[in-house]
Amino acid sequence: MNTIFIVDDSDTNLSMAESALEDQYRVLTMASGAKMFSLLEKMIPDLILLDIEMPEMNGIDALIKLKSYETWKNIPVIFLTGRTDETIEVHCFELGAVDFITKPFSAPVLLKRVKTHLDIDKAIRERSVQISRLQYSIVSVLANVVENRDKINSGHIERTSEYIKILINEMKKRGVYAEETADWDVDKMILSSRMHDLGKISVTDLIMNKPGKLTNDEYEIMKTHVTEGERIIDEIIVQTGEGDYLLNAKKFAGYHHERWDGKGYPYGLKGTDIPLQGRIMAIVDVYDAITSKRPYKRAFTSEEAVQIIMENAGTHYDPEIANIFYEVKDLFKAVKSGV
Repeated sequence: MNTIFIVDDSDTNLSMAESALEDQYRVLTMASGAKMFSLLEKMIPDLILLDIEMPEMNGIDALIKLKSYETWKNIPVIFLTGRTDETIEVHCFELGAVDFITKPFSAPVLLKRVKTHLDIDKAIRERSVQISRLQYSIVSVLANVVENRDKINSGHIERTSEYIKILINEMKKRGVYAEETADWDVDKMILSSRMHDLGKISVTDLIMNKPGKLTNDEYEIMKTHVTEGERIIDEIIVQTGEGDYLLNAKKFAGYHHERWDGKGYPYGLKGTDIPLQGRIMAIVDVYDAITSKRPYKRAFTSEEAVQIIMENAGTHYDPEIANIFYEVKDLFKAVKSGV
């Protein structure tokens, strides 16, 4: 059963709207925008009926706040209003309202309009799911192609996915970069992170699987996998429609070789100018590289890798994320050991 929030400072309007809808929907009424936002912290409705003229926080300000939060911005909002000002209506549509219902309203009309918008929202959500599945399928296949071509670093994508999960969950738990990660869906971030080396699909096998250390020229070619990854993901976004997890994938791909001190590549960004996704992947990626055997080096132990990363915290790596990594180092070791 769909859940409807009705927000109006008039008890009469709340009662009338509730009576019109309660047989078909779960209806929750509240007399102010503040009470609505308090309840939104606990549950997300399928649609909000919102009065415009209310004390303290009017409906327009409430709509602006709703649209500023990733978790709430897609909730359909219908305004209940006694105003007939076309300028206000146009402004509210521009802000993201889906409809207006004039008070006093007819119960059958209210019921029909609510049903119509819930049906539209359902269709949009189903379409979005289809597009997301298509996007993920395309990029996942490409990522698997890269993984299968890499004979030297087998299992890298699976391991880094597990490391990302551990690190982001611990960051959220400890409130590190809390504002930036508040709306992160960890499962989607894991999917996004799998695309970080997608650009290697454009790198020749002679370099990808060279049984020795790369020359300077070969290394420069290998470095292009970062911008190539961005380019490929951009093309997929254009062809299939924008998806949040693809935008995150682009950040994982494009910035995981930047350095905290600004000496990384491809853009030479410094400190928090580097997107958070890149700063997280920088640690995850290098831990797996250090602890993996290469034709030109042995596999370092987890303890050695931790020491190297912590020694470079504040130069190569974001020191706050490095500190979180240190706290969960045993979980990283367990993943690497296949436990």
